[in-house]
Amino acid sequence: MNPLTHFDAAGDAHMVDVGDKPVTHRVAVAAGRIRMSPLTLDLIRSGTTKKGDVLGVARIAAIQGAKRTSELIPLCHPLSITRVAVEFSLASETSSVECTARVETRGQTGVEMEALTAVQIGLLTIYDMVKSADRGMVIDSVRLLEKHGGKSGSFVADAE
Repeated sequence: MNPLTHFDAAGDAHMVDVGDKPVTHRVAVAAGRIRMSPLTLDLIRSGTTKKGDVLGVARIAAIQGAKRTSELIPLCHPLSITRVAVEFSLASETSSVECTARVETRGQTGVEMEALTAVQIGLLTIYDMVKSADRGMVIDSVRLLEKHGGKSGSFVADAE
């Protein structure tokens, strides 16, 4: 059996058939960060950027990203998402903003890609909103932290 489920026996890409899988509660949590200059982090913290509330806009963008994942990643199933929660934390010691996204559904396939997409879109939105102050920002450490539900059970990543 091919462990890469998006390829058939001939090696052709296809959307996985999840029709026979049971509907279960599915949860995924992903995180990532964007590193920047201390001055840029201060701009975000103070809320004094020309474009407005950076983290508020990034939160909405992250939620929208989770909802549109199947439009961006060709073999992802369109899902009925029941919850998207996005949190940002500012870290002065690393001059960075961390984004964490939790996505939930009751369905036949997981929401890992939706959580990872939410994080990336949230971080890209931060970049877009403050790029005039700092074009050297770096997005890194994007990863799945945990997933629950479905046949494969739970996954919890090792501490970074």
